[in-house]
Amino acid sequence: MTVLVFVLAVGAACCLGLGFVLQQSAARHAPLDDFLSPRLLLDLVRVPRWLAGIGLGACGMALGALALGRGEVSLVEPLLATNLLFAMALSRRLTRQALGRQGWGGLLLLAGGVTAFIVAGEPHGGRSGAHPLRHWLIVGVVVGAALLLTVVARRLRLSAGPTLLGLAAGLLYGLQDAFTRITGQRLTADGWFALVSSWQPYAVLALGVTGLVLVQSAFEMAPLRSSLPALTAAQPLAGIVCGVGFLGDRLRTDTVALTWEAAGLAAIVAGIVLLGRHPAMPTGCGPRERVVVSGAWLDEAHEHTGLDERRPRP
Repeated sequence: MTVLVFVLAVGAACCLGLGFVLQQSAARHAPLDDFLSPRLLLDLVRVPRWLAGIGLGACGMALGALALGRGEVSLVEPLLATNLLFAMALSRRLTRQALGRQGWGGLLLLAGGVTAFIVAGEPHGGRSGAHPLRHWLIVGVVVGAALLLTVVARRLRLSAGPTLLGLAAGLLYGLQDAFTRITGQRLTADGWFALVSSWQPYAVLALGVTGLVLVQSAFEMAPLRSSLPALTAAQPLAGIVCGVGFLGDRLRTDTVALTWEAAGLAAIVAGIVLLGRHPAMPTGCGPRERVVVSGAWLDEAHEHTGLDERRPRP
């Protein structure tokens, strides 16, 4: 692993983690009838904090694309999973909540899991160009799983919906990262004309917009801890599957290496869950009510109990 790939991937994770916190703090006040609708983005684009979060997310995606252009997906994806560490850092500053055993345990599990997977697996490039059937089978399974999770999330909107949407978005983002690598390779090898005449760049755009709608809908409905752990865990797993499945990434496959790779992935997921459910993560719930005045959003404090009392769009 080159130092440049490491710096780019960790820089991307930093921007993504900070951006997620800002996005959720704005999206939680969006109209409830915007759920799973592209109209949600049109409403959010008027909120400065959300725009700042999206700006950080765009920077993270750009840095991630540069990292993917120089390193294998199976190498970059675990590093991108550390975005939760940076989200935790900002959330901890906002809530002034100590890390405690849960926070330090999650941090060590996530960092240790990433290290174990990379050291044991030694991700490296191999012969690309998987059989088209395997290529499209993997793509179909990932997209189909994301679609199924979204359908179920619509039915379980107020309970497990945000978690399922986080999983669906993570799967799509992992697939998007794989297509981003293909796009970069095509640009380097064949130039701009070949790039714009191929379908992969448009798939990257479509997956990005779809994932964004899913993520913001999840952020709108529940606290960050309900969706971000699922998103952060699903993305590297989907990316690694795509990298090994049809991008030609290679991992060590001896018994010891496979054991450590599996243990590393398990530690990553466990660390993500612990950090994502840490008390420092914003709850997204509080004594607030959304009101609309001349098309602008205002948050008005009020005392209430029970569920979030946001009202549908007038």
